[in-house]
Amino acid sequence: MEHKILSLIKNLDKKNIKGYFIQTREDLFSLLKELIPENSIIGCGDSVTLEELGVFDFLRKENVIFYDKFQSGLTKEEKREIYLKNFSADTFISGTNAITLDGAIFNIDGNGSRVAPMLYGPSQVILIVGINKVTPDIDSAIKRTRQIAAPMDAKRLGKQTPCTKLSRCIDCKHKERICNDFVLIQGQFIKDRIKVIILNEELGY
Repeated sequence: MEHKILSLIKNLDKKNIKGYFIQTREDLFSLLKELIPENSIIGCGDSVTLEELGVFDFLRKENVIFYDKFQSGLTKEEKREIYLKNFSADTFISGTNAITLDGAIFNIDGNGSRVAPMLYGPSQVILIVGINKVTPDIDSAIKRTRQIAAPMDAKRLGKQTPCTKLSRCIDCKHKERICNDFVLIQGQFIKDRIKVIILNEELGY
């Protein structure tokens, strides 16, 4: 696996994406401190991986301005305002659904608020990934996301879609479907704008 990850990082570099392979959570937070300047503005996408790692709590304690969409009591309109502010953040941090060995980043989103800032806006995008998200190719990335990650996420969100009962995707047309936006990132114009941190453990869905 380590050999594959090092090859993946080389492939990311060819696409103007910076890759890191780290071994521990302590390494992760040390790296985040290096990458995120004090007093900068930080936005985040919804991510089980970030929640498991304690990234949101880390940001709340750091000397940064954190657009915290997870504050209790936020209205739908207040959350939408945060989503829009994320485009002007200095750094946007998120997990990702899958990353292929040749360096393609794949995500499925419900309303686009997570994937949109990855594509445009923030000066820096940091994606934190467990080794379970690494897939051989795009087809397996899509399959993994639709058949594993999406049903589990739909359950977490309390959706009533068929996948929450079947534990698999049937490409439903349900009004609460979360598989609306399929986004594949194959490269970047701005070198190292996107940074992928691969942590040597299984994280998220």
